[in-house]
Amino acid sequence: MIRVETAPEPLTFDREVRQKGLSAISELIGQGQTIARRGPPRTGPRYQRPEEIPSKALPTYWRAALDDLLTSYRRICAYTSLYIEPVTGAPSVDHMVPKSKRWDRIYEWTNYRLACAEVNSWKGSFEDVLDPFEIGDWFELEWVGFQVRVRANLSAEVAACVGLTISRLRLNDSLCVQQRSDYVAMYDSGLGLGWLERRAPFVAQELRRAGRLRPTDG
Repeated sequence: MIRVETAPEPLTFDREVRQKGLSAISELIGQGQTIARRGPPRTGPRYQRPEEIPSKALPTYWRAALDDLLTSYRRICAYTSLYIEPVTGAPSVDHMVPKSKRWDRIYEWTNYRLACAEVNSWKGSFEDVLDPFEIGDWFELEWVGFQVRVRANLSAEVAACVGLTISRLRLNDSLCVQQRSDYVAMYDSGLGLGWLERRAPFVAQELRRAGRLRPTDG
């Protein structure tokens, strides 16, 4: 995992995601729509407070932000630091603060992380995963098995959080390991550093740290 800088909120986000989401919440607690929408009124149970609304009852307006997330974060999964392929990849919108925990963050751009769908499912509603927007230089790559591991000389508290994040997100799943290995092999075979940085920025960072870049790239 590598630190990710927060991208600015897209110009259309408030109209297409936030306002529609907040209007749906208002309707679900019996206060009516705050903006007009097509279709019949929402049916089913009414809730007394937004906190009572189960995640499954919320409309998935956050999916409208996926294209902007892909563009803003250059198709790089926030957790694996690997490129999500347009055809074979499965991008998704992860809520850093889970939908079940904070209703007021469900339709907020700053709470969204671009994630490959499988890692998103592993993260689920757990709150013990480090936020890629807030981490330090805490992860490193080892070169025998291409495993992500905890960097040395961290405090015990931070090291424990890093280790738990690696485990929770399965960052050393065989497919992740194989992809990191493949990227290193492709770079070693002559592909450019710029290409690698666009596809696997964490791998590129670790090659630089280990002094394994080609002399022309150093």
